[in-house]
Amino acid sequence: MTKAMVTVRLDEETERQLADILAHEKTDKSELIRRLIAERWLNLQAGRTLVDRRGGHPQHLLQDAPTDLSERANRKKAMLQGSRALRIRTLLPS
Repeated sequence: MTKAMVTVRLDEETERQLADILAHEKTDKSELIRRLIAERWLNLQAGRTLVDRRGGHPQHLLQDAPTDLSERANRKKAMLQGSRALRIRTLLPS
């Protein structure tokens, strides 16, 4: 991991606020900035859907799927078949 040097210019009021926060949190500037960035990044991620956070939908997810998967019973049957196949592959030695 490489460390980057960041220079920030603050006005006097912001410098006083920073000093108050550092004293209250009992931490140094670098740690405080890392935490603030991590919190802000998590807030940005919270607005995204789970699918977006995981990289989007697989491109060929339904490529070979039957055309009648819009019906719940058919989806359930297809999922059961897929989970059985996965269990069998997991249990069989390679």
